[in-house]
Amino acid sequence: MSLSMYQASVPVILQMLGSLDAILDKAVEQAEARKIKLDVLANYRLAPDMNSLVQQIQTVSDQAKGVVARLSGVAVPSFADDEKSFADMKERIAKTVAFVKSVSADKINGSEDKEIVLKLGPVGPNQMVLNFTGAQYLLHFFMPNFFFHVTTAYDILRHAGIQIGKRDFIGSL
Repeated sequence: MSLSMYQASVPVILQMLGSLDAILDKAVEQAEARKIKLDVLANYRLAPDMNSLVQQIQTVSDQAKGVVARLSGVAVPSFADDEKSFADMKERIAKTVAFVKSVSADKINGSEDKEIVLKLGPVGPNQMVLNFTGAQYLLHFFMPNFFFHVTTAYDILRHAGIQIGKRDFIGSL
């Protein structure tokens, strides 16, 4: 049995976005019960040089919509990075889920050998340009980056005392 590019990407993305959404609900509930200020929690980070919870959610969203768009050949939707609250983060996740669900399997399947070019950093001579096949991009660039930021969002909340565990991270299949 073969695994399609769609099967290897979209269900995993949707599972993890659903997990993050549910984890954010638990964080709000527990923070309110323990009198933790939600704006402080939204801006919490594991280390001074790491991104905050809000920025982790933005990056997860950007990664998810980017991989689906690039593999399917549609334009990557642009979302303003203006989230400040838990409601804003949940809305960003919902918009990302809606976009991911809007792309059909037939647009993603067959993208294993598609050329993917990523330009990272500022435009100019120091801009990093990465070239991948679709399969390389999905499996060796997107997946590690996506899971890094999902895990970091989880870890920020866990470190702040929110009682969540592995089942919350994995979510529902």
